Amino acid sequence: MQRFHDLPDNFKGAISVTLAAFLLTAAVALIKLAGERLPVIQLLFLRQLGMAFMLYPVLARDFPNSIKTNKPGLQLVRVGLALIALLGGFTAAVNMPLADATALAFAKSFFVTVFAVIFLREVVGPYRWFALVVGFLGVAVMLQPGSSGYNIYGIFAIAGAAAAGLVMVILRILSQTESRESMMSYQIFGVGGITLIPAVMAWVAPTPLEWLIVVAISILSFYAQRANIFAYKHGEASLLASLDYVRLLFAAALGYLLFDQLPQLTTWIGAGIIIVAAIFTVYREAKRQQTLTRAPGARGFNNT
Repeated sequence: MQRFHDLPDNFKGAISVTLAAFLLTAAVALIKLAGERLPVIQLLFLRQLGMAFMLYPVLARDFPNSIKTNKPGLQLVRVGLALIALLGGFTAAVNMPLADATALAFAKSFFVTVFAVIFLREVVGPYRWFALVVGFLGVAVMLQPGSSGYNIYGIFAIAGAAAAGLVMVILRILSQTESRESMMSYQIFGVGGITLIPAVMAWVAPTPLEWLIVVAISILSFYAQRANIFAYKHGEASLLASLDYVRLLFAAALGYLLFDQLPQLTTWIGAGIIIVAAIFTVYREAKRQQTLTRAPGARGFNNT
């Protein structure tokens, strides 16, 4: 574990965000499975309830310090945006092929970069801008603009992606002063509280198998969120956004295994473009870090 913590911050962030991507994709796949019969709002509430039970022992150890926050207003803004992101993403995943919904969610990368520049003052040079644009074009190749893939559920996915992008940037800000437990508690209890009444109104009694699926969704989501918070505390938001594209591979595999959905040729072509763009971004960042280490007083190394 110590060897992991000794790694460069961006590398630790990259490993953590990849783990979070897998856990989140698995959770969304299970939501799609359960969403064939249960309302999305009910699944979201039960997911938050399960995560709250998992978080409770951590909070109880140092209560009330574990829920203290220096930025309550920003925490509440994050809760609202998280609700939009979760409802949009889950609704799209339930009603669209898993790979397509995941591809649309990749628009988050664009929003993260824009918001990181605006709110975090991160310097994003032309190479990384180019890689992100190419990655977004890869998503367009998969979705074939103008086709039937663009429908009301696609709009849900884009809205969720925009909200998720801003959530990622807010996490970067909050992680500088807030504890991981505090950030998780506000999101879990906040979204859970908002969805309680709508979930009760739309309630459909789950079967025993669906209860097991709900428990698995909560566990996967809990650890995905912890990994994401850790990643964005240590790595640059605009860099980590590019690595999130690996979720497409996970979505394609789970879509085939669980729903017998094989991606079309355009999906594979777009995925190839996205992966190349993401790898290129990481390569350029590694080269920049090497250059800065060798010549810390040098100028002009932000054009990566």
